[in-house]
Amino acid sequence: MSNPTILLVDFHPANSLSEELDSILGSSFEVSVKRLPIGAEELPSEQEVGLATSMSGERYDLIFAILPRHTKLDSLFKTLRETAEDVPFIAVVDEIKPAEILDLLKSGVADYITSPLKALDILPRAWSLLERSRHPQRTLHVLKEKLGLKQLVGQSPAFVAEVNKIPLVAKCDAIILISGETGTGKELFARAIHHLSPRAAKPFIPANCGAIPPELVENELFGHKRGAFTGADTSECGVLQEAEGGTIFLDEIDCLPLLAQSKLLRFLQEKEYRPLGSARMRKADVRVVAASNVNFEEAVATGKLRKDLYYRLNVIRLSLPALRNRREDIPILGQHFLAKYANEFNKAVPRIPDTIMQMLVTYDWPGNVRELEHVIERAVVLSEGGLLSTKTFDLPDLNAAPTLETFQIAKASVIEQFERAYIQRLLVTYRGNITHAAHAAHKNRRAFWQLIRKHHIEVENFKSCTP
Repeated sequence: MSNPTILLVDFHPANSLSEELDSILGSSFEVSVKRLPIGAEELPSEQEVGLATSMSGERYDLIFAILPRHTKLDSLFKTLRETAEDVPFIAVVDEIKPAEILDLLKSGVADYITSPLKALDILPRAWSLLERSRHPQRTLHVLKEKLGLKQLVGQSPAFVAEVNKIPLVAKCDAIILISGETGTGKELFARAIHHLSPRAAKPFIPANCGAIPPELVENELFGHKRGAFTGADTSECGVLQEAEGGTIFLDEIDCLPLLAQSKLLRFLQEKEYRPLGSARMRKADVRVVAASNVNFEEAVATGKLRKDLYYRLNVIRLSLPALRNRREDIPILGQHFLAKYANEFNKAVPRIPDTIMQMLVTYDWPGNVRELEHVIERAVVLSEGGLLSTKTFDLPDLNAAPTLETFQIAKASVIEQFERAYIQRLLVTYRGNITHAAHAAHKNRRAFWQLIRKHHIEVENFKSCTP
């Protein structure tokens, strides 16, 4: 089989990015690299014509599109897709804001890289996409899609909006930060991202940072060499090495000790780490997905999460809604879990009675989807004769008559949550300076201070913060 052919479409020939890419790719792969400069001063229509003419009749396995800032992406990428159908392409940009990443991925790119160009960032992505381009496995991709998304059940707009991001963010290597209460499905989302990514054939390694004793965190992440500490009779790899080529899921990331956070930050920046007791750095090709059930901004404000680590992790953000905020999904999830466990336990349980479903929908589910699943599982196990009754549902207050908050109570609760969050954001922005925060809120200092006391907010926690 002939060597792969890579095209460098340079919409920014004034810089040296195409030369750097050519050097990195040519010195590392047995590939043919062709450079195609497209004048940045040309009109978009002229660029499209030149691009289509130059690519006509050629076959490429991978395309890099080097873009200046403020490039109109839609028409250019449309031309790329039409003239090089099914060929993956990577966008190369000087810099990009987190809010712009999803728009870039929606435009059709398989991945993106930013300057300065590093071989360690470019080569694994290029190799993975070349393998997919030269050995397409459409059936496998469909199976992976089903495997990745089949556990994500729901139709509520807030939930579907986050699910729809998965195929987009999966195909690139950007760091993902997932927020959501306990039991909302953060690990399921992380697994779906992995299964739909080019790394699907490699390991997916979950690590719960909150479940690791503080003195063992670095050993768990980075591993150790023999003799690194008392009892270290053999060398052991950490989860970063276990996940080589694949994805590592760091749950409860805010529970990492600050020293471990510092070392993780270095790994995220340099893609290298040092095992305990080792004199040598190791490199790792690993995609990182991190998550927590806390408010990240509040964790930074209170010093629990390093600010620089948060900024490094917060590239693409997924926010999973609590089950009580998508109650319309409860009947769908209930029947999904019912079918799952009726089959697993060989029970004939056709459906959840309407009276029970009404109670399930009105319950607040502090444990979210995980709690609902366990309740359904327990009910199926305890069911007799293919029937479910309220006695089989062991849940606080579920057997009581459903009670709803009055409009005024519900409104007051929402206002209280808003006030607290708003005040905290101001205090973070103004580093705990009450005078400046009150001025920004258009309130006098005394009234603002009363709000702080009302919500029991510790101002001292915000004085070391920077916006």
